[in-house]
Amino acid sequence: MLSALRSDVIAISGLRVDCVVGLYPHERTSPQPVLLDVELALDTEPAAVEEAIAKTVDYHALSVQLAFILENAGFEMLETAAHALARYVLAPPAPGERRAGVEAVRLVLRKPGALASDAVPSLSVTRTQEANAEYGHEVKPFGTVDVIHETRHAGIYRLNVAPGRRIPLHRHAVMREVEMVLTDGLLCQGESARPGSVYRWPHGAAHDYENVTDHVQTILCIDAPRFMEDDEVEVTGERTLIEPDVSRVWVPEP
Repeated sequence: MLSALRSDVIAISGLRVDCVVGLYPHERTSPQPVLLDVELALDTEPAAVEEAIAKTVDYHALSVQLAFILENAGFEMLETAAHALARYVLAPPAPGERRAGVEAVRLVLRKPGALASDAVPSLSVTRTQEANAEYGHEVKPFGTVDVIHETRHAGIYRLNVAPGRRIPLHRHAVMREVEMVLTDGLLCQGESARPGSVYRWPHGAAHDYENVTDHVQTILCIDAPRFMEDDEVEVTGERTLIEPDVSRVWVPEP
């Protein structure tokens, strides 16, 4: 139990996500329900003293982010999904995020419809920050990239756009790219993008981001297959018009 590691535990129980997870052919074409339980060990005293959500973990925002990863990474095994989610939770806060670091995490994934009987297969994993492997970190003209997890099928990344910088207009011909904005103040396609906004870029869609604020802005990006540098082609001309999915935005319009 995480309580043996730390007395403070934030838990999210019974998060249902309909997603593609599995090895069998029928599991690769149709989403199936996955239930996720998460326990986070961290020090919540600073948040209690200062009454500031930036000193803890926003469980609403985190649940949206974990669901986003499960829905879009196309994991073939529960083991891969659990490992990737644990790495995401334990990653140090991005430069543009305002939240506490997590010391340890316990995740339970269940697939209630995977068996013909009423039996429910599940996987439970516990990981600590100290035991977690190091993360890749790349410097880009627009800022930095944190490599959260990569498989042969997909990559999970955080794109940190520095103040006054932009990810220039570009397109992809091979990678399927889906992105979620994590911070407040970023422009996507020249329009304000609220935290939780999701952009699904079809092949060939020309898109860009711009940070017009004085602090780092962060994007959670999933590429399938994992990032291919030669498939990120800068272009000129008009942006492709894409309506973002704002159904899970956690910061409403003022």
